[in-house]
Amino acid sequence: MIWFLPLIVIGWLWYPMLGYLAVTFMASLSVLSYFKKRYWCWNLCPRGAFLDIVMAKATLNNPVPRFFTHPWFRWSVLWLFMTLLILRLVQSGGYLLRIGAVFASLCLTTTLIAVVLGIATKPRAWCTFCPMGTLQEKIGSRAACLSNKQACCSGDPALAKRRETSCNRFQEYP
Repeated sequence: MIWFLPLIVIGWLWYPMLGYLAVTFMASLSVLSYFKKRYWCWNLCPRGAFLDIVMAKATLNNPVPRFFTHPWFRWSVLWLFMTLLILRLVQSGGYLLRIGAVFASLCLTTTLIAVVLGIATKPRAWCTFCPMGTLQEKIGSRAACLSNKQACCSGDPALAKRRETSCNRFQEYP
């Protein structure tokens, strides 16, 4: 999957419609997260593979700031990016090429942020507050509650521990 990242972040300069690949990934991982939470992040994400393979060689390996994992920060980043995305889509005027460019440029922007953070801290620092990861976690947690509503609502300690373990797997990386 790693080859999708350069295809989108570089290729869109010549063919903006490649931005629709980013939309496809976003939609697919949202559906997948209903069943597998953040499975995408660790197993299929092209940016994650890039960060693991390339950035691991260029990192300073400093600790990731703890506030990156705080819910308020993660949700703030998600809302910031969603707001920017909506504003840019409105500005596109509905033109298909411009819409593709919006998604591709967003992919490029988040990749540049990931690279800078990967060099300054750990390779996957971006992943601790990635907007799509935050959304996946919420969808997956909601799905778990819907599938086992009584245990979720009653505060079943075993279920709470299982949810906490699967969510913290990602937060423990730094």
